[in-house]
Amino acid sequence: MSFVGFRIMSRRLGSQLSVRHLPRHTRCLSSHTAKMDQRVITLENMNPLVKKMEYAVRGPLVIRATAIEKELQAGAKKPFNSVTKANIGDAHAMGQKPITFLRQVVSICLMPSLLDDPNIPEDAKSRARHVLEGCKGSSLGSYSDSAGIEIIRRHVADYIERRDGFPSSWENIVLCAGASEGIRGTMKLMINHENGIKPGVMIPIPQYPLYSATIAEFDLHQIGYYLDESKNWSLDLDELKRAYDEAKSVCTPKALCVINPGNPTGNVLSRENIEGIIKFAHERNLFLFADEVYQDNVYAEGSKFHSFKRVLMEMGEPYSKMELASFMSCSKGYMGECGLRGGYAEIINLDPSVKAMYLKSISAKLCPTTLGQAVMECVVNPPREGEPSYESFMKEKEGILSSLAERAKMVAETFNSVSGMTCNTVQGAMYAFPQITLPEKAIEAAKNAGQAADVFYAFQLLENTGICIVPGSGFGQRPGTYHFRTTILPQPDKLKVMLEKFREFHANFLKLYE
Repeated sequence: MSFVGFRIMSRRLGSQLSVRHLPRHTRCLSSHTAKMDQRVITLENMNPLVKKMEYAVRGPLVIRATAIEKELQAGAKKPFNSVTKANIGDAHAMGQKPITFLRQVVSICLMPSLLDDPNIPEDAKSRARHVLEGCKGSSLGSYSDSAGIEIIRRHVADYIERRDGFPSSWENIVLCAGASEGIRGTMKLMINHENGIKPGVMIPIPQYPLYSATIAEFDLHQIGYYLDESKNWSLDLDELKRAYDEAKSVCTPKALCVINPGNPTGNVLSRENIEGIIKFAHERNLFLFADEVYQDNVYAEGSKFHSFKRVLMEMGEPYSKMELASFMSCSKGYMGECGLRGGYAEIINLDPSVKAMYLKSISAKLCPTTLGQAVMECVVNPPREGEPSYESFMKEKEGILSSLAERAKMVAETFNSVSGMTCNTVQGAMYAFPQITLPEKAIEAAKNAGQAADVFYAFQLLENTGICIVPGSGFGQRPGTYHFRTTILPQPDKLKVMLEKFREFHANFLKLYE
């Protein structure tokens, strides 16, 4: 009897057929198949910390959005013709054109024969030569030092010095595959459960899910402090104290993370606010994490980016001696080069022996992508006045940022004109985080569907309009409130269409459940 024949017979006879009735070779095959089904790693015995971590920006809604795209391609009829993935800050995916100078430099680094191309300006060639001279074998295909190519690290330090007016040492700069890797690599230093007590990390609520996911994966304790929505998502010092004091009984608070400009909130911290945060962290001996990847994305009149490093230094001792890690990325700003994975961390005042251990830990990953490092060279060492690419570079950069400012205003104004929605001014970054008022019937329908109310709303929006957003519960929000995050990145004409679809959907949703 063949194995297929046995399977058919066993289905027909059920429990009447036992293994002893089978020919010997069939019994062996059956036993082998049973062993094959016994996986070494199962959902029950796998690392529970990986199961615990969540990353809402790429969660079930995005999986469904991708499935809908495939359904549309296969000819399925929907109330819309395309999916708008407003869930993630991916500028190029939303139609933004690359910065010419940046791509010229990267192209030369990948294909050095372009150094002979007369159509490429000399300043782009100069930047590429710097990068290639810093590479082993003058090739981007070779490993770099674990902390990155030295000449680029030196240029990052120069950039920070120009920005802040205070010295920056290239030896405190670590290049990384996007700011995310820099944040994770530094937070890893906190993992030490002394006497069984977890270290605590303070993060804003709402927050970027990288933080909650990393804290869960590293088995740290999350200490959430709420931002004040009534004051344009400002950071309230009394709320910081509340969160810290409540957490002390269950963990050892070690670090305070601040995202400025804010993700998902779009707020920009005032200098006064930053000074208060620094004093708070100093009094409690907390390590400061300053996520500043949106430092170029400031739109609202009266708002200004202040780096934590600069404020720290201007405040003088003892604050200037505090441990601080600040992060930058080529994924945001005006560049939007998410896929090329470039970023840096500047870590100051770290204990020298701890720094040695930190450098050892990153060496296990060999090095960050050299392509991303080349992009960071362009970000921190752009064309300067008098160089051939300067005017075209500034035109592209300012065009992108001014367009983003217009879109930020358009998004907030539209949401504020919709009944049952309120949205703070998008002062910076690339997102809006409006609050929605949901009828009781909708909340009940969500319960019946086994979903959080804002998740239910987001799925309904996706199925009816093709717009993919992230529910506020994926970032954290005050209990009893409902929000969602959307990017402001769709190009202006597409953004107008998206916002009108939003307006129509929300009105119909309220009508259906009120």
